[in-house]
Amino acid sequence: MAYEITKAEVWAGDIEDRPGILAEKLGTLQAAGANLDFVIVRPTAGLAGSGVLFAAPLVGAQQIAAAEDVGLRKSASMHVLRVIGPDRPGLGAGIARTLAEAGVNIAGLSAAAITDTALFYIRFTAEADAKRAAQVLTAKLG
Repeated sequence: MAYEITKAEVWAGDIEDRPGILAEKLGTLQAAGANLDFVIVRPTAGLAGSGVLFAAPLVGAQQIAAAEDVGLRKSASMHVLRVIGPDRPGLGAGIARTLAEAGVNIAGLSAAAITDTALFYIRFTAEADAKRAAQVLTAKLG
């Protein structure tokens, strides 16, 4: 299995910190046919009872409408690459090192490995950085 490196659109929105709200929002996305491989909920610093929900991917008009119905918006400020492929020891460190050596800063990273597959969502400050990172990682991992 080769590595797949693609641009990702991440959807984000505020979420209340109360029982059932996450299930409600994700249930609405599921009912619209979403098959999410990236979901993060984190508290909003300094604002008790509030958080932010991040989700991807959302595809097609029905899923996008559902996302908007639950208060999610496509993030224009998040420049993200999705990297998926075979897991191996040191993969994350190797990706970080490769980008650092190319002078590309990682603004955020979420990663997981399940069985033999690793999935990374890597955030960059600017679209130009994401494009450069895609080139560098494709050359290294491709």
